[in-house]
Parts: sequence; C-alpha cells; structure tokens
Amino acid sequence: MITLEEKIARTERLLRRLEEDQPYLRVRLSALGAEHRQSAHAFADRVRAEAEAELARLLAERTPVLDWTAPQPAD
Repeated sequence: MITLEEKIARTERLLRRLEEDQPYLRVRLSALGAEHRQSAHAFADRVRAEAEAELARLLAERTPVLDWTAPQPAD
C-alpha cells in the first residue's frame, strides 16, 4: 500500500511534469486543427485541475485538525 507521503510526492511530480511540458505540448499540438488543439488543451487543463485538487485533499488529510474545544493538558 502506498503511504500518504508517497501519494503526495507522486501528485507533486505529476504537476511539475505537466508544468514543464507546457511548451512542448504547444509544439506537439501545432500540427493539429484548431478544434483538436482546443480539445487537447482542455483535457490537459482538466488533468492539471484534478491533480491540484487531489494534492489539496492529500495535504489536508496529512495535516491533523486541531480541536481547540477539547480539554488540553496543563503545562
């Protein structure tokens, strides 16, 4: 089973690779028609948005929620 930290690292790597691939994607898609280019860009944008949402969810899962109303031990 993959740990939470590994999932976070994988998602961060995916986002970094998508960002680094932006200029190359434009070159690869330049030979396509406008409709196909728009479709491919929309797909890439959806993948990026889903990865960003997944990263936010994983980071929230990693950070414990502090309940300040619960009794705390005295110092």
